[in-house]
Amino acid sequence: MEYIIRNAQIVIRGEIRSEDVLIKGDRIERIDPQITNVQYRVQEIDAGGLYLLPGCIDDQVHFREPGLTHKGDLYTESRAAVAGGVTTIMEMPNTNPQTITLQALEAKYQRASEVSSANYAYYLGATNDNYNEMMRADFSRMPGIKIFMVSSTCN
Repeated sequence: MEYIIRNAQIVIRGEIRSEDVLIKGDRIERIDPQITNVQYRVQEIDAGGLYLLPGCIDDQVHFREPGLTHKGDLYTESRAAVAGGVTTIMEMPNTNPQTITLQALEAKYQRASEVSSANYAYYLGATNDNYNEMMRADFSRMPGIKIFMVSSTCN
């Protein structure tokens, strides 16, 4: 479905401007003061008097999945993030069990592909014992490595 958000007060490039936003598929296709002559059918949303802000990135979330899902899981916590304007999350590896192997990391990416409402990335945890795992990691898929510096978290 395509959408036009009309009359939004857009916060963009350090300014606030009254503009329309054309969304095609899952991408913003165009931002203009008045979008006309659209070649396909769109659903219009009147955002008069409302602000349209870019999504936030939270680079340190603790969703506690797996192992502590009674506190929250990826499905519920990613929906809560999006409801609050956070469109991208990066989760810490101190879950139960900890994300210190590539197998555990891949399981998180797989689960997120099934249930996450937000964009996602996962840190791999560094310990005294997983150097070989870290060296085999695909760093283009991770925001970074979390080094556990205290014995209460890891060795």
